[in-house]
Amino acid sequence: MQLANNDLLKLHNYIGGEWCAGAGTVEVRDPANGDLLAEVADGSAADAERAVAAASAAFPAWKSKTAAERAAVLKRWYQLIMDNVDDLARILTLEQGKPLAEAKGEIVYGASFIEWFAEECRRAYGQTIPTHNPAMRLNTIRQPVGVVTCITPWNFPNAMITRKAAPALAAGCTVVIKPAVETPLSALALCQLAEEAGLPKGTINMIVGSDAPAIGKVLTQDPRVAKFTFTGSTAVGKLLMAQCASTVKKMSMELGGNAPFIVFDDADLDTAVSACVATKFRNAGQTCVSTNRIYVHETVHDAFVDKLRAAMGELKVGHGCDEGVTVGPLIHRRAAERVNTLVRDAVEMGAKVELGGDYRPIGENYFAPTLLTGVSDEMRIAREEIFGPLAPVQKFADEEDVIRRANDTPYGLAAYVMSENIRRANRVVEALEYGMVACNAGVFSTTVAPFGGCKESGIGREGGVEGMAEFYETKYCCFGA
Repeated sequence: MQLANNDLLKLHNYIGGEWCAGAGTVEVRDPANGDLLAEVADGSAADAERAVAAASAAFPAWKSKTAAERAAVLKRWYQLIMDNVDDLARILTLEQGKPLAEAKGEIVYGASFIEWFAEECRRAYGQTIPTHNPAMRLNTIRQPVGVVTCITPWNFPNAMITRKAAPALAAGCTVVIKPAVETPLSALALCQLAEEAGLPKGTINMIVGSDAPAIGKVLTQDPRVAKFTFTGSTAVGKLLMAQCASTVKKMSMELGGNAPFIVFDDADLDTAVSACVATKFRNAGQTCVSTNRIYVHETVHDAFVDKLRAAMGELKVGHGCDEGVTVGPLIHRRAAERVNTLVRDAVEMGAKVELGGDYRPIGENYFAPTLLTGVSDEMRIAREEIFGPLAPVQKFADEEDVIRRANDTPYGLAAYVMSENIRRANRVVEALEYGMVACNAGVFSTTVAPFGGCKESGIGREGGVEGMAEFYETKYCCFGA
């Protein structure tokens, strides 16, 4: 791997400010071609326990620093990330597969959380409460929860770490992070830059490990851990929530989605198609907020499909480092096989392939951008999270019906509405049972706004002032006569 800054390529776990080998190694391969990129130390449950101990030991000194002192360190970390953005993007593309331009966008997006929370921690205000008794004084203060453990996914191996670690560290907490084994190099590079920025030993710790259940058990059940945060599937999230219950930990869970994309007959179709492509094919459809079900009003269905087919025809599939590529590989062969199964199931039930449908067009981890029409709510592709470059289109006839169908899912992460009628837009946005709804936009995530879902898509929020509050305890203080 050719980098301008070779110090960013780290192959060991980071515990208590030291780079530590494991009992074995795990291979990191380029999903685009299977090439071996590196062999990284394979951490264990014992390593996770050491990391928690290091974080626990570092917590008293870190929480005692002023907000301005913590902010200064975090701002140095932010600047170092921005100074190394090209190398970090290259690492991300090689281990995860997304196009280089997207990878660079993720690095900048991820760094923005560090900058935002470095500033936000200086506004951790309490309040003075009008007393019920003239002899008493009442107030509240905010204090860091303690040691925070994090499990992060492979689809955004940089931003999902900064979105959790930045507010935790800014609040005065210390952190232990388990990144996905598919994409550990981005995570370890962040630790290298955190060290250079001056984060004290033990404040940030990183455990890469193939034995996820054993490591996860430590991160969710160790009594020294005060807060656990996870991004991943709903099924795994439920298991981790159950494990956290043994010590009644604070939790944040950002889980699966089944996002509807609703195009009304009064929508600007060019805007709708542009937004649909943006949300559907970013990271080859491997995002939790990707459009999953596309509902188009029957009077504009054919025109929308024609425009979407044309836009999808401009997408270029290939290795993320190649010029002009807009859709990279899926993360591994199992992911590509699952997408193929969903398409075959839909076709057998009556769906029509309007574009694509090619399994492994240029390699075993690829699936061509695919447009399906004639999709029904009974098909698996409409009920399960796709996590691939598939655009399944359905017709609808009226507003009440499409809202009912859009809400008919256990998930509630993100939804999209395309309409030029402001009254309709307001009605539908408020009626949709989702934590985030975008109107006439395909990309909505930003540092300054809360990110998270309802129902089985999770609990808690990341980003914005709400994301900062997740890492504080509010203490009520009562002073008697």
